Amino acid sequence: MASTRKRIGKDGKVSYLIRVSVGYENGKHVERTMTWKPEDGMTKWEIKKELERQEVLFENQVIDKTVAPVRFQDLSDMWFEEYAKLNLKYTTLDKIYIVSERVNGALGELKLNDLTARRIQTYINSLAKEGANMKTGAPLAQKTIKNHLGFISNVLNYAVKMDIIRDNPCRKVSVPKGEKKEKPIYSVDEMIMLLSKLENEPLRYKVFFFLLAYSGFRKSEMLGLEWSDIDFRSNIISINRASNHTTRHGTYTDTTKTEGSERSIKVPEKIIDLLKELQDDQKEKAALYGSKWETTERVFTGELGGVMGYGAPYDWLRKFCLRNGLPFYGIHSFRHFVASSLITAGLDVTTVSRTLGHSNSGTTLNIYSHMFETARAKAAKTMEETLGFDSIKKDTAS
Repeated sequence: MASTRKRIGKDGKVSYLIRVSVGYENGKHVERTMTWKPEDGMTKWEIKKELERQEVLFENQVIDKTVAPVRFQDLSDMWFEEYAKLNLKYTTLDKIYIVSERVNGALGELKLNDLTARRIQTYINSLAKEGANMKTGAPLAQKTIKNHLGFISNVLNYAVKMDIIRDNPCRKVSVPKGEKKEKPIYSVDEMIMLLSKLENEPLRYKVFFFLLAYSGFRKSEMLGLEWSDIDFRSNIISINRASNHTTRHGTYTDTTKTEGSERSIKVPEKIIDLLKELQDDQKEKAALYGSKWETTERVFTGELGGVMGYGAPYDWLRKFCLRNGLPFYGIHSFRHFVASSLITAGLDVTTVSRTLGHSNSGTTLNIYSHMFETARAKAAKTMEETLGFDSIKKDTAS
């Protein structure tokens, strides 16, 4: 947007200084300016309308001269340095770095005036075709394609904000509809079988997966749990932090995913008893291993103390399921199991959302809409069977 400042010269005549931002060059904000002088005899209304016209003309002139030389790769680098690195979590940032490599490989050399909605749409469509997934040869998942478009849009939105371009062409681009695949989750019988098989397994993993099955905590929240987060008298566990890992930053303590993720839930007495047993076991091992034991406040540790490795629960569960002939659906499936159980039990969306630590109920509805629909259909069927509507109609007719 152009900005204008009125000036009065020594001769008393009025002129207007029009400024248009070019954006940033070598880290410095750059502007272009021009001066417009009204002709003698122009009315205030005529000056106002002509000044508006001059602002638009000058802005278009400046943009036309500055857009072409800028590559998408340059904007991408700017966005990472000036926004992403300052505002995004490491886990999110590392995922975007992976996406950006592919996007910049395809679009990075394009000048902004060539980066049209049509060009972006062509690239997005290519991700939905066979061969797009370099590992499997299949099309990319729809969520992954959305991440690619999201990255491009975020970079271009930043360019609009910095007055480098006037409009984001991504608003005209759509993600192709792909095959929607339901992720498998454990049934109640499968979960009961899995938990029963944990009885003679290492205590730290036994407690980990029992708590996971009852709480629906995220893996990062489980690994971030500390003993001070557990109220043994009230059977309440609080989520206050997360333990994450990225290739670039290693394992680190982080804030929770959202503000809503900080929460407290009540757990059964059996879970509290298991946690007490694990705490006693850690004290015994600390005394047994002495200096070899790495002291930590974390609930879940490695074999010799310290923070449990981020990938350890996944790897252990996969091998455990294989040994015992159980289906392996991954760590996150425990969270979906809890959500499904709560929804099937008839709990309202607000309660389910708070239990899972979603930022709002809308997130819960988006993820589990099909489960709520199934539960509502079941409720309707139950009421139909309870009241026997057909029988009522027959009785009233007679």
